[in-house]
Amino acid sequence: MPRYSALTDRSAVFRALEEFDRIGRDAFLHKYGFGPARLYLLTTESGSYDSKAIFGAAYGYQHGTPLTSGEFSGGRAGAAGRLAELGFEITGISR
Repeated sequence: MPRYSALTDRSAVFRALEEFDRIGRDAFLHKYGFGPARLYLLTTESGSYDSKAIFGAAYGYQHGTPLTSGEFSGGRAGAAGRLAELGFEITGISR
């Protein structure tokens, strides 16, 4: 299992968000092999994003290979929590 702290580059997250916006939610989730978020969404002025899928894609932007859904957890102690630590607003997590 990858270490959540290995995602350190906020620009990698922004690149994943830009790709999500460019190709759309369904295509993004399909491309990276994720289902829709059940609880935690990354929210910006542009909209809401599936936090686990964004984390997996952003990890790929930073490290060269995206993570698949089965390789990590998306919850408060996982991807959503790490994205919040990086300063992103995550619904379902209070700061």
